[in-house]
Amino acid sequence: MHILEILKKRAAANHGTIVLPEASDMRTLAAAAEICAQNIAKVVLLGKADQVLSDAAKGNYDLSACNIIDPAQSPDLDNFTETLYERRKEKGLSKEEAHITMQNPLYFGAMMVKKGQASGMVAGAANTTANVLRSALHVVGVMPGLKTVSSCFIMVSPKADERTYLFADCAVVPNPSSEQLADIASSTAESRRLILADEPFVALLSFSTLGSAEHELVEKVREAKSILDQRMVDFNYDGELQLDAAIVEKIAQNKAPQSKVAGKANTLIFPDLQAANIGYKLVQRLGGYEAIGPIIQGLAAPICDLSRGCSIEDIINTSILVLLMSK
Repeated sequence: MHILEILKKRAAANHGTIVLPEASDMRTLAAAAEICAQNIAKVVLLGKADQVLSDAAKGNYDLSACNIIDPAQSPDLDNFTETLYERRKEKGLSKEEAHITMQNPLYFGAMMVKKGQASGMVAGAANTTANVLRSALHVVGVMPGLKTVSSCFIMVSPKADERTYLFADCAVVPNPSSEQLADIASSTAESRRLILADEPFVALLSFSTLGSAEHELVEKVREAKSILDQRMVDFNYDGELQLDAAIVEKIAQNKAPQSKVAGKANTLIFPDLQAANIGYKLVQRLGGYEAIGPIIQGLAAPICDLSRGCSIEDIINTSILVLLMSK
């Protein structure tokens, strides 16, 4: 069984609710209909009901099981406005501005997640990543104990018996500091536990293995490991490790025999976005791995971004991941 089928079954067992704020997008309507038809989750669509149902009829999409909410007419608007105002007033947001902002489906959907009315939100088919992340940060904020929002990809081998990896951060933070690398490591370990339901073995990658080279780039990774030590995190990690030492047991025995992670790593933290983005695309294009993501992580509640070129399947699959990230 493909990993996405396994994840779909687990997500459906959560009996969650996904909010899709881009009801003007036909792909979103098609995905909403399919999510309901497959009993993956309950779906909330944000938009004017007459227009949404008219568009759905054009595509022959059955939205009878979906809840359609117009933020401007919702009885929750005043309460949501007050919450946003209290969160953002020190940043200069007035109550009037909060009222207008909360009628934006991205903000309204994020507030539904914050208030527990939805398990998570998926957006980006019709909005930029910047707008999706801005609404998420303004409404739900960053996970307690962290300061960094990042991303990861699930990398699925074409061979069923091979390890499934998480790669981070491939999409958000261009040049992370040591503290940001530590945050990314913690977020990715949590993502692995929630989505794949197994234990993370986290490798902080570098071109050096445990002191084999000296450079300021290596020192940044070592410092990230020290920060994780200070935080006393509850997952297995080590660094700095070269890629071969991280994932190949025979090489690990020679380069890092004392490491509890070397040779066993299933969660790879790259030192910067360039390395991570190149790395996942090399593995995808030359190694035949399937790249599932990016998955946004580090937020206080599950909200994920889509590419504006996304397919219907992308929306469905991202919804599945968001449901699994909901606690």
